Amino acid sequence: MVAAAAVVVLAACSAGGDGGGADALVRSSDARLARAAEALLPDLARRAGLELTRPVRLERRSRAELERYLDAKLDEQLPHERARNVGTVYELLGMVPRGTDLRALLRSIYLEQVGGFYDPDSTTLFVMDDQSPDVLEPLLVHELVHALQDQATDLDSITDPARGNDAATAATAAVEGHATLVMFEAMLSRQQGEDVDLTRLPDLMGTIGPSLAEAREASPALASAPRVVQESLLFPYLGGAAFLADVWAHEPGRRPPFGARLPASTEQVLHPERYRAESRDAPTRLVLEADPAPALEDGLGELETGIFLEGLYGDEAARALARGWDGDRFALFRPADGAPALVWVSVWDAPGSRDRFVEAVRARAAALPVPSVLEPIEVDGRPGVRLSVGEAPAVRVHAEGGVP
Repeated sequence: MVAAAAVVVLAACSAGGDGGGADALVRSSDARLARAAEALLPDLARRAGLELTRPVRLERRSRAELERYLDAKLDEQLPHERARNVGTVYELLGMVPRGTDLRALLRSIYLEQVGGFYDPDSTTLFVMDDQSPDVLEPLLVHELVHALQDQATDLDSITDPARGNDAATAATAAVEGHATLVMFEAMLSRQQGEDVDLTRLPDLMGTIGPSLAEAREASPALASAPRVVQESLLFPYLGGAAFLADVWAHEPGRRPPFGARLPASTEQVLHPERYRAESRDAPTRLVLEADPAPALEDGLGELETGIFLEGLYGDEAARALARGWDGDRFALFRPADGAPALVWVSVWDAPGSRDRFVEAVRARAAALPVPSVLEPIEVDGRPGVRLSVGEAPAVRVHAEGGVP
């Protein structure tokens, strides 16, 4: 539930000056920066499968300007009440320590990590004025791909948290994975002096994984964050790049993953063969009905369901139990005279997948911070599970579209 918030648009003030002529690919008040970006754009557009339809605006900003704007964008995309509720959901599922200030944690990570960002609102790419030359080129490459993307689709719209946690995370993976794959290809091609096509590699993760692992360890705030925060922030880059490399390896051309090609769930990103299938494996949408109304309603998706299982067992292998996930929905309740409570309902591809999940969670339910009740159910003919954490009210559930 923090991946979409990670696509925070960072800008400050309107861009000043115009460092390009009428036919320039880049407009900037910094002529040197503009020349560097112009040299990169044609190759990036080819690799990304996108066309440059208008000049890219590029400016430098100070850390102080970044910090002010970051606070404003967090207020917009992750207001305090939502951050509090999301944090409580994670707490009740044992995914973050009690009392975790999710918003403050994300802010510290962003300030530590961000060296530049493309802002769809102003259609401007900003780089921090303290960036060293050795990191400026890969930074420009990655963010220039975002500028190209925004000329082909509405980045703000497809990654809007209002689309739901899982759908927004999947869209973010498409956006960041696309930029990451193109970035690594472009940089490796320049280093090796020959064209590099990462879709032909049998082990893409072995090539790009170490670089992202180094980035995590180089950031104390990120490295010390709970697993769900780390994974939510890094998955769009690593998982998204692996997803797109698989898709491109199985089809001609390099069609960008937008429009009708946008993945609908983290399940599709984690298992590209389900995305590539003639009939895509779309998640079942669940509808919850409760009185009183919940303080927050959303879903985890397969990615965060797997992280939940890993947390219960302390073993990444436990994530495999989430492979049969077919959809989920939770409702968080905050009674005026009681403790927060959660109802989480999921549906599964087959009874066997559901039963293995139930058995695994039941064996470790005592590890949850609040007493819980776990029960197998049927949701309009689909094998399902209801997990109630704390004293939650009755919740009715049905699948959108009814019986399959």
